[in-house]
Amino acid sequence: MKTNTTIMRKISLALLSLSLIIALIALPMNMANHIVIPDAYAQTNAAMLNALAVNYSNIARNAAASSITITNTSTSTASNTIEGLQIKRDVNYFDSSSGYLVYPSAITGKKLPTVIMIHENRGLNDYIKSMANTLAREGYVVLAVDLFKGQVAQTNQQAQQLTSSVRSNPATTTSNLQAAVNYVSSLPFVDSSKIASIGWCFGGGQSLQLALHSEQHPLVSTILYYGTPLVTDKQQLSKIKWPVLGIFGDHDQANPLPLINSFKAALDADGITNQIQIYKGLGHAFANPSGANYAPNETVDAWQKTLEFLKKYT
Repeated sequence: MKTNTTIMRKISLALLSLSLIIALIALPMNMANHIVIPDAYAQTNAAMLNALAVNYSNIARNAAASSITITNTSTSTASNTIEGLQIKRDVNYFDSSSGYLVYPSAITGKKLPTVIMIHENRGLNDYIKSMANTLAREGYVVLAVDLFKGQVAQTNQQAQQLTSSVRSNPATTTSNLQAAVNYVSSLPFVDSSKIASIGWCFGGGQSLQLALHSEQHPLVSTILYYGTPLVTDKQQLSKIKWPVLGIFGDHDQANPLPLINSFKAALDADGITNQIQIYKGLGHAFANPSGANYAPNETVDAWQKTLEFLKKYT
């Protein structure tokens, strides 16, 4: 009996040792997989949206978008067709700023509605480009602008420096966004009376700023995902003459709930049609798949609301 117990202990120790060896081998592999996620997420929420939005036919039919990978290596204007999309990289629309233009390749003489897409605090990276692809598959011309003059932040410190530079030069930033509107308006396949804007985080704030500086060329709708900074001044917001969609989380430290409520109250006071969607329990940047606050189910719901809003007002 004693011998059997000893044998069992030895077997257990051997199995434990084997498990430790396997764990040590697997650990670097898991770490490697984790490390590449920030780069791989350039394939966008498109892959996630298509995977989770089985109940939403508009998103589900975009499943092919998940296989597209866009790089930042092009140095001159390049055009190519990928899975039903006409893509033009490095479109010079304002001084030294080059944007990313994408639209359905099968245009049959009709003019399409257009969306000006504004990047987050990391710049015009692969994530934003593939989000542009996702939206273009819904039948829109999309121009993803560049407010960082070709720079893409790799760290939080770089992101802060770039956003600070942009915010310290509001006139240049406004001119950049207005030039984007003028550029797409000049395209023969664009309906210049149906131009909207969308942005996330820093880009959401700039989407709102574009709305406040579009007297010369009014938009048809403005969309901001947890945009910073929010404007709550009734007089400033009165410049907006079209519907606004705001997407927020009620645990967003950058946009506290009282501030979001003040934003909506000001829009209501000005008689501005608005839809303010506040998700419970979510923090800032919950729609970004590379972030700690990422909430995939709510992101799918927010994207569906975005598509419905655009369809209604464009």
